[in-house]
Amino acid sequence: MAWQGPSCVARALRSAQNSFRREAHLSRTTCLSATTTHLQSQRRSLSTSPEQQVEITAAPPIDTTKLKTSPQRILPASPAYFTGTPKFIDHVLKLEQIHSKYFMLPTVPAGEAPRTAFLKHSDYKNAINEEVPAAKYRQLQKILSRLNQIQPDKVPQEVKDILKTFTRLGDPYQQKIVPKKLDEMGRARGVGRRKTSHATVWLVEGEGKVLINGKNIVQVFPRVHDRESALWPLRATNRLDKYNVFAVTRGGGVTGQAEAITVALGKALLVHEPAMKPILRKAGCISTDPRQVERKKHGHLKARKMPAWVRR
Repeated sequence: MAWQGPSCVARALRSAQNSFRREAHLSRTTCLSATTTHLQSQRRSLSTSPEQQVEITAAPPIDTTKLKTSPQRILPASPAYFTGTPKFIDHVLKLEQIHSKYFMLPTVPAGEAPRTAFLKHSDYKNAINEEVPAAKYRQLQKILSRLNQIQPDKVPQEVKDILKTFTRLGDPYQQKIVPKKLDEMGRARGVGRRKTSHATVWLVEGEGKVLINGKNIVQVFPRVHDRESALWPLRATNRLDKYNVFAVTRGGGVTGQAEAITVALGKALLVHEPAMKPILRKAGCISTDPRQVERKKHGHLKARKMPAWVRR
């Protein structure tokens, strides 16, 4: 009858739980002790005694000469590889090194230094196959000029070799200009240009006959101004009635062709009479005019003319 009360049932359940926990704790302790004993015995069995130690020897050295391996990256041939113009930078550094090495040597003034024709800017760019600005190439030429001013009897061989590298083949200062001569028919030939016009003139001694493109000068140049311009070299030297003129002109307009004939006729007259050069140069007959026609712009009526401004 005492077990039927609620408090009795609760006490009975609590005592059962306590006994179950006690048994579980005892069983866990037994398993842990057994595992520890097993690990200790296993560690004892794996350990070796001093008599059973194995002698350790080093591996033989590796022969690196037989290894066929490539480097991780390809090394550039020049430290200036990433500058954009490595060959030019190498040349500048080499010249500066030589200049700093021999800067104590005596020098001569620039006017007394040997005349040396260094490579032109275009020839140098083609030689190294790099786009070198003109301003930077002038800096390189300044270093070459300073090396060239070293006293000639004390120039080291290293300086001579580096100067020879940048010197043009054949000395242009030693080359003399061969004067033009008359051909087997006694004609002098001259070529002239103006704007887009081109003219070739043959001048021979005669009575003042003028043919342009196989026609009379009046037919080719109806305007008096153009005729005067074409024959201006002969008029400036009073030779209108002493030479015959045969001209061929192409391209451009009438005025451009007349002025091209002027230059060609002046050069042909110099072949006959070289002493006339000061007179022809003063008259402007042997100088080519480099001016060109200015192009028309978008929004302009002509090259520079603008449309009239309107309020609306």
